[in-house]
Amino acid sequence: LVGLALEREAAQYNQRIAAAAFENNKGMMITAPDGTILRVNRAFSAITGYGAQEVIGLTPRLLASGRHDRCFYAAMWREIGGTGSWEGEVWNKRRNGEIYPQHLAISAVKAEDGTVSSYVAALEDLSQKKEADATIHHLAFYDTLTQLPNRRLMADRLEHALAGSTRTGRYGALLMIDLDRFKTVNETLGYEAGDQLLKQVAVRLGDYVFEGDTVARSGADEFVLLLEGLSEDPEEAAAGTETAARRILAALSAVYPLANQAYHASFSIGATLFLDHRCAQDELLKQAEIAMNQAKRTGRNMLRFFDPAMQQAIAARADLEGELRKAIEDGQFELHYQPQVERDGRVTGAEALIRWHHPERGLIPPCQFIPLAEENGMITDIGGWVLETACARLAEWRGKPATAHLSVAINVSARQFNQDGFVAQVRDAIARHGIAPEKLKLELTESMLLDDIDVMIDKMNALKDAGVGLELDDFGTGYSSLQYLKRLPIERLKIDQSFVRDLVHDDNDKAIVRTIISMARSLNLYAIAEGVETEEQRRYLESQGCSHYQGYLFGRPGPAEDIEAGLTDAGR
Repeated sequence: LVGLALEREAAQYNQRIAAAAFENNKGMMITAPDGTILRVNRAFSAITGYGAQEVIGLTPRLLASGRHDRCFYAAMWREIGGTGSWEGEVWNKRRNGEIYPQHLAISAVKAEDGTVSSYVAALEDLSQKKEADATIHHLAFYDTLTQLPNRRLMADRLEHALAGSTRTGRYGALLMIDLDRFKTVNETLGYEAGDQLLKQVAVRLGDYVFEGDTVARSGADEFVLLLEGLSEDPEEAAAGTETAARRILAALSAVYPLANQAYHASFSIGATLFLDHRCAQDELLKQAEIAMNQAKRTGRNMLRFFDPAMQQAIAARADLEGELRKAIEDGQFELHYQPQVERDGRVTGAEALIRWHHPERGLIPPCQFIPLAEENGMITDIGGWVLETACARLAEWRGKPATAHLSVAINVSARQFNQDGFVAQVRDAIARHGIAPEKLKLELTESMLLDDIDVMIDKMNALKDAGVGLELDDFGTGYSSLQYLKRLPIERLKIDQSFVRDLVHDDNDKAIVRTIISMARSLNLYAIAEGVETEEQRRYLESQGCSHYQGYLFGRPGPAEDIEAGLTDAGR
């Protein structure tokens, strides 16, 4: 009897210890081998929101958040079956629907015969820990006032940018932006106003940077902007950096409401380009700072590049832009015309090519000013002038027997074509000059097809209904979507001169040209080859069925009088 009493007392003692262990600060859950919940502790209810009576008899599936797939749980149970336990982090769902992170440990309890008699799960709520970790991370890597990345995070982003530049071969840029006379704001309006100004500047910077770029606060009144993936060409990369800086300066220069008054701020920006790891981070930051200080000395609210040669190129580009505006106002442009001939050599039309006769620089080739005009929007004014001038030339040619049959093709940029009222502008020009609309040909590039194709086709159909001829220029170098080509209301495909240049010796070029001509024929379109310079090129094109040609073999671009004189002489 004494022995039985001692055993009973020991069993009760062990039960009290087990019960005390079960009711700890970790959530505990015991399930049967089939997963049915047998028992939970008070910590489980506190964490999950479920009382014991709500879950006993159910399975832990009611806690699932949906963030883990079947593969996740299958791997978990494979490990429990193999080792007897599993431990890891999961996302579960509370009774109120809140999804939260949880540390979960599951152990299998086995009977004497080795079979599983139950499973014991210990769970811990990680929400506060995660929030604390996020707070610590934010404090470590973000500026507390502006919520922008700080200098530490910028250094990490810059390191990634340098690695990306090495991989892609594209330049990046580092811009240091300084708020001019910030000390005066603090002294005259107070530190609270100064903080408000910095916050507003941060918001504007965040709104005006592209996705993938980084803006950070690096000092009291300094911000750093990191641009990535600009261009493989340094001058193009510099031009892109300048464009971004101008956009930012315009945004930052708007009035700031501070201390019940309007405050006008100015900024100085220093920029430096980088490619791979040619310069260390500290060196790049130093370069940007040197350029920024130079901008301050120059007059504030300006951009300066660290590289003197690059700054000179940017300055020259800015000068060219100013002179381009003056060229539009003063009428410094003229159109030259390059003959377009049929297979029998008869001149049927001409392509109008713009030329800029600068009063001091002389003739400036289109490749130097057309991309700039495209970028700054002047191309719409230039394109409008080309349209008017070409229509006026057609009207003049209409009255002369030797030139009455000629058509004129003009290039239309994507920006010009997409502007509101373009179709009406073309119709008005045709009506004003009294020309036959079919004599005017508009050359559109394949790159336009990257925009809203349905809107493009609607506008092209409107132009076709007006009688205007449409051509696809530089075919084969751009989008070349056969799916949309059959829907385009065009009458000619223009074979790009890059395929014609080495046509006689390059089998690949021959194959491309044959394909384009065959495609044009199957779609009932004309094919015109540009850049034809030799008789051998012409003969091959003719043998493949090309019907129209343009190039130095038939005439160089020149004043309209040259074509008129040639046709007059040929008719004598």
